[in-house]
Amino acid sequence: MTMDLFDGLGGTGPREESLGAGARVLRGFALTQDAELLSAVHDVSLASPFRHMETPGGFRMSVAMTNCGAWGWVTDRTGYRYADVDPVQGRPWPEMPAVFLRLARMAAAKAGFDGFTPDACLVNRYEPGAKMSLHQDKDERDFTAPIVSVSLGLPAVFLFGGAERADSSARVRLSHGDVVVWGGPARLRYHGVMPLKPGHHPRVGGHRINLTFRKAQ
Repeated sequence: MTMDLFDGLGGTGPREESLGAGARVLRGFALTQDAELLSAVHDVSLASPFRHMETPGGFRMSVAMTNCGAWGWVTDRTGYRYADVDPVQGRPWPEMPAVFLRLARMAAAKAGFDGFTPDACLVNRYEPGAKMSLHQDKDERDFTAPIVSVSLGLPAVFLFGGAERADSSARVRLSHGDVVVWGGPARLRYHGVMPLKPGHHPRVGGHRINLTFRKAQ
């Protein structure tokens, strides 16, 4: 089951919202840099195109994905892991754009996590109907650094659960420019995204882009 939390806000209301100890939503935090961010997404996807990865269980992910930074998260029949080479292109992932790194550091500091320097950015593209099942981010070497997640384009409903998959999840509507940061006691909370609804965003079009910054190594 889920409980509605901030449902229907659509990016209005308080500029910051708590999701519990160690987790915050920073409403509109990325808006002033959205054009630069989207241009950087385009450049990254030209160097390492979006692809639908396969899970160890043989399922095709509905979300198209690429990476930038020293490390990229990948999945295939052999498992989930970080790799320093794009397996499709056979070369290192694109360098993390300066605007990405700057935003990730600022958002982490705003949420109380100073000194965050990500070495991986997962770039996810959601088309209508695409979703992300509840999961934990636990392929990193340690869990002292937070996760910084940036939403661009169509609005989405973010699920933020507890320490166990069966725990109830808060439903948080995320709009273009919203940033979610979680770490410390919230670092291993389950989270996911409900199926994306059709729509059109004036800057992004008919899909959603999510940037997820992590410290992998």
